Amino acid sequence: MAPRRRNSVVSDTAPRRSGTWLRLLLASLLGGTLGLGAFTFVYAEGYSYLSDDPAACLNCHAMQGVYDGWSNGSHKPSVVCNDCHTPHTFPAKYFIKALNGWNHSVAFTTGGFPDPIRIRDLNRRVALRNCSECHAELVVFIGEEAHAEPVDCLTCHAGVGHRR
Repeated sequence: MAPRRRNSVVSDTAPRRSGTWLRLLLASLLGGTLGLGAFTFVYAEGYSYLSDDPAACLNCHAMQGVYDGWSNGSHKPSVVCNDCHTPHTFPAKYFIKALNGWNHSVAFTTGGFPDPIRIRDLNRRVALRNCSECHAELVVFIGEEAHAEPVDCLTCHAGVGHRR
């Protein structure tokens, strides 16, 4: 067999095909992952989480009580879920929505929702910051000196958003 000339380099070996199989495998894995993700996103109505509609919370059966509490509470006429549970700035809002969406999808899939549902530390900090933004005029008058121990809004008003 005569040596092959390739790009001015003499080679005695046949062209490698293992790279083709690796690319095919990676493309299949990526396609399968994207397809499964898209199916899950559509089946679980994930697109509804991109809106501010509180009914999006009803996609998960574990949120019915939380939704009902908000629906019967004092904030319903003027506040939706994202007003309290997500930051009000552009990148932070969608980061928190994505993080919470991921956590909710894992809990929904595995059935790992605590009963009753409890707010995580990060989400508690977000909610407290939003309490202070909307009720700034009240927060000024209610200082820590009025309390014997350090407190925050949710110490006394934990159920205000979801009427418990």
